[in-house]
Amino acid sequence: MERISIQLDDGAELSALRSGEGRPLIMIPGWSQTSAEWKGTVESLSAIRSVIALDMRGHGESAKPEYGYRVCRLAQDLHETISKLELANVDLMGHSMGCAVIWAYIDLYGQDRIGELVLVDQAPCMFPRAEWSPEEVSEYGCFYESSADVDELATGALDCVDLDSTVEFVRGFFTPDFPESSLPFIAEENFKFPRHLAAQLLRDAAFGDWRDVIKRIRCRTLVVGGDASIFTSASQRWIAAQIPNAEVEIFPENEGGSHFMFAENPDRFNSRVLGFLAS
Repeated sequence: MERISIQLDDGAELSALRSGEGRPLIMIPGWSQTSAEWKGTVESLSAIRSVIALDMRGHGESAKPEYGYRVCRLAQDLHETISKLELANVDLMGHSMGCAVIWAYIDLYGQDRIGELVLVDQAPCMFPRAEWSPEEVSEYGCFYESSADVDELATGALDCVDLDSTVEFVRGFFTPDFPESSLPFIAEENFKFPRHLAAQLLRDAAFGDWRDVIKRIRCRTLVVGGDASIFTSASQRWIAAQIPNAEVEIFPENEGGSHFMFAENPDRFNSRVLGFLAS
């Protein structure tokens, strides 16, 4: 496994972990997450793929300019990464907001260069409309109820001023069975994204509605969710139902089925994704 840099057109550099040979797979972590959190999955999937796990701008080891913290800009960064690495055709795997980056990429640049998709636990629409029924709110995975909830979470991100406060912030994304001793590593990786920039990106991502893009996806797709995630498992089934022949895998709560099922149950997660990509 090696760490590489990708020079973007605006001068910023993205950092990534790369391992393996063969058809390229780009992995895009979620909001505030990093490629280092994917290391076990990178090692597993590199048996059949050339895996590139990105740190998005501001995240992890990537550059942290004071601009560009919008999902559409991250999609452009992905587009430039694919072009600068001269990847004619690529598979994509996103976790959480990483899925939104993929959906924005598809909306802007199409699907011609994408082979297969693995979409890990992101809501089609996190912010509800007043006219939606409770069933629709659940199907679309709405995480917020009002703009005050967005403000509250953004404030929570800004209040992560040290490791202890960041541990408290991330704890709610895991099941109670996740080892307490593992939380500091997750928190340390999150804390690499400057909190004021993290809050900017969180606010931008909160109001995205990707339902129309999802309905246009024609790539072979695996959708992964968890029964104890911050996003409803119904929303993951909804995504899979919109994409022809998509597969769906929902982790039960007692099998690490949180928003971070790849960290809580890496053996099952890696095996499922390997099986999908190898078939």
